[in-house]
Amino acid sequence: MLYINGNWKQTESGNTFSSFNPATGEVLDTVANGTAEDALNAIQAAENAFEAWSELTAYERSNYLYKAYEIMMEKKEQLAVMMSKEQGKPLKAARNEVKYGADFLLLYAEEAKRVNGEILPSPRKDQRFMVLHQPVGVVCAITPWNYPISMITRKIAPAIAAGCTVVLKPAEQTPLCAVEMFKVFEEAGLPEGVVNLVTTDKPEEVGQVFLTHKSVKKITFTGSTEVGKYIAEQAGKQVKRVSMELGGHAPFIVFEDADPVHAAKGASLVKFLNTGQACISPNRIFVHRSIVDKFTETFVERVSKMKAGNGLEEGIAIGPLVDTQALEKVHNQVSDATSKGAKVAIGGERIISEPLHNGTFYSPTVLTGVDESMTIYYEETFGPVAPIIPFDTEEEVLKMANDTDYGLAAYVYTNDLKRAMTMFEKLKFGIIGINDINPTAAAAPFGGMKESGLGREGGKEGIHEYLETKLGGFSI
Repeated sequence: MLYINGNWKQTESGNTFSSFNPATGEVLDTVANGTAEDALNAIQAAENAFEAWSELTAYERSNYLYKAYEIMMEKKEQLAVMMSKEQGKPLKAARNEVKYGADFLLLYAEEAKRVNGEILPSPRKDQRFMVLHQPVGVVCAITPWNYPISMITRKIAPAIAAGCTVVLKPAEQTPLCAVEMFKVFEEAGLPEGVVNLVTTDKPEEVGQVFLTHKSVKKITFTGSTEVGKYIAEQAGKQVKRVSMELGGHAPFIVFEDADPVHAAKGASLVKFLNTGQACISPNRIFVHRSIVDKFTETFVERVSKMKAGNGLEEGIAIGPLVDTQALEKVHNQVSDATSKGAKVAIGGERIISEPLHNGTFYSPTVLTGVDESMTIYYEETFGPVAPIIPFDTEEEVLKMANDTDYGLAAYVYTNDLKRAMTMFEKLKFGIIGINDINPTAAAAPFGGMKESGLGREGGKEGIHEYLETKLGGFSI
């Protein structure tokens, strides 16, 4: 079912498509297969609702967000189970994501009341300047499959807190997670048309309506850099505002003064988070040559203990990849690396044994001997493969780490404060974890440099992505 103007409805065409469990290959359910006409209806509903919603006080909008937060936390387990079934991540990780997603509702319930204006001094005695921040208008949001609940709240919460209305198109792989989240918004009593949902397996058709409709004032997108570039190009034709979080190719740097065992434990946790299907997942692990053997030994030992399987089962650390295309990409990178001299320390193959043979599982893999001749050195993997690369000097590793078109996240392990500050300042990435594998929170700005995106989500920066700045000059 679509959710448009406060009502659940079928598509204009009546067509549906299926959502699958990637761990088993089984159909979970069918959902409405939205079309361009449905997208037009949703945008019209958002446009009709905008004036009344934007004229509510910040405190009134805040109350809706608080209510949605409370409902989301009450339904935490239900949402987590759905996510584990539809997206594949282990249930523990799914619970963590639901809590993280709810944090955005809570944060922007508070930030809604902190959109402050300014009175500026003027060079003229008879003049006063006033700065006012107002909502941009109708927002179209496009969210990914890898974090199918938290990415919804990370976009919708600041948008509606600012006074915007929203149309969401979730990833075609995870529509059921979006449906469950919109049930939360419905129960919270959001007025008709404030949030609207169009599920579809025709993202180009619906996305084209988002890009060309004059009532849409902003597009927020999380996904691949390739698609992000296209969206930015097309949105530019109407000078629509865009914010986007795109691909990453995160370096993980371990210096000789760091504890290699401690660093290996941290690297293994963040590398295989969500089976490596995270934009901030380390893609290149650079370890000082003097400690690379000890680091690799610990890293491989920890990976060997990671159990793959259905995320609803106890003790599972590795879930399925999202689909067969993802499997092929991962295996092609491993094959390319080994054909050019890399060695497989562990893993390196699809898991086809019972009972996982119907799922899209790839064994957690560690590669050594990786160099710049290999595809994995430059291309984002988005899977459970960890390439370990030795280095000798700070200058060398800084050059290697920055040798990418991406600039989302980077990680550094060192006990040298001067070196930590140098790396923080010179690494060309939007998020730097210094001895920290989780440098994110709802209250912190999230986003990348270069081809990893535009704008920031989270924190006070996140709500300003949905606000226009207006200047008033008063002659008195």
